[in-house]
Amino acid sequence: MSEISTKPYLLRAIYEWCTDSGYTPYLAVKVDAGTTVPMEYVKKGEIVLNISFGATSGLKMDNDSIRFHARFGGVSREIYIPVNNVMAIYANENGQGMAFEPQVGQAAAPAPDAVEDVPAAPVLSAVPSAASEAKTEAPGTPDDDNEPPKKGGRPTLTRIK
Repeated sequence: MSEISTKPYLLRAIYEWCTDSGYTPYLAVKVDAGTTVPMEYVKKGEIVLNISFGATSGLKMDNDSIRFHARFGGVSREIYIPVNNVMAIYANENGQGMAFEPQVGQAAAPAPDAVEDVPAAPVLSAVPSAASEAKTEAPGTPDDDNEPPKKGGRPTLTRIK
């Protein structure tokens, strides 16, 4: 008997924490042939989706997939995301959440009307805050100042291995 993945349970838990805390849950998704998303919003093989109650209709988070309807440019679209393609779930307001390694191509049910020919292997990376962009450190230099995060500005997701 194969081991059951904890990933769908963690996704549901973070989603519930976001909504209970009044935050807006967002999903970062690796797009491939198994996902059904509006391709005009995909950048570098990835898409970030607002999955809050107000932004979705009929949200269903199963052990294999996440399905819902959402409006893009005023048009309702059906969204299908295999759980294996989820790279992160986080609160938009503060960036707190959890990141995952996408396991694209592993036993997942095919999406209805799957999209073909999507480039592979994008990598999740942290978005630099406005304060860190102002610093003139050499690329790849770790930030060792240990300052607490500043209020305001755009939230970021930091990936920890």
